[in-house]
Amino acid sequence: MQIIRAEHLGMCFGVRDAIALAREQAKEQPLTILGDLVHNETVLNQLRSQGVQIEHRVAAITTPMVMITAHGASEQRMSAVRERGLNVLEATCPLVTVAHRAVAKLVGQGFHPVIIGKRDHVEVRGLTEDLVEFDVVLNDGDVAQLPERRRFGIAAQTTQSIDKARRLVGLIRQRFPNSEVRFIDTVCQPTKQRQNAAVELAQQCDMVIVIGGAHSNNTRELVETCRHHCPRAYHVQTAADLHQDWLRRDDTVGITAGTSTPDAVIDEVEKRLRDFAEALRSVLDSHLTF
Repeated sequence: MQIIRAEHLGMCFGVRDAIALAREQAKEQPLTILGDLVHNETVLNQLRSQGVQIEHRVAAITTPMVMITAHGASEQRMSAVRERGLNVLEATCPLVTVAHRAVAKLVGQGFHPVIIGKRDHVEVRGLTEDLVEFDVVLNDGDVAQLPERRRFGIAAQTTQSIDKARRLVGLIRQRFPNSEVRFIDTVCQPTKQRQNAAVELAQQCDMVIVIGGAHSNNTRELVETCRHHCPRAYHVQTAADLHQDWLRRDDTVGITAGTSTPDAVIDEVEKRLRDFAEALRSVLDSHLTF
């Protein structure tokens, strides 16, 4: 069995910087993160073990310093924190900030904002909470429900597939041929790199393991992308989620990972796969001796 890694996989710079900032601040003073800093339980458990508190409600925060997650937040949500007399520390990924500015630009130019993304995702809430009106679309059915507007301004959640985003933009243009439709590409470069690398990986593999948090949107997008090219694509959070019966002796197995997956977790998954492969070889070789 051969095991290969995607050219681009695992943590992006925005996630690494946010985690480093949280650890640095936690050494100096009590710190609460408003929401999950990243969508990866391994990372969150490590932060908790270092004294970082994680709260999803502003009213539940008890520390003077509050960190905004890498996914960003609306001005409305940050104002609610400041109104309690708390200090706001932003760990918002710079590329999420770019998306916020793109949406504000579209609204300022008179476009009705449409966000391509998952409606209840924290990043999408951050992009939309300050808006008077907006729509969120994720699939063809959502596009079919859009009311007609004279001008549509479209941006995407940064971890969406750019191919999906462009296809949905095309559907909106097709459905509303008399409307002006403007799309600003806000899918981040690390997501595009991992998506492209996942396609290349899946095309040469019999099976692909995608490592990432259960609630990680970019990880789910990687799984969906891989399954287009390799039906045997499995989503795992850690090495403990692997099953030996997924493997066949002559498989070429690919490994990729979402942008919030630690290097150590990727290494552990690869080691477990190699252990499984060795065990499989031993069993098959023992049968051949009889």
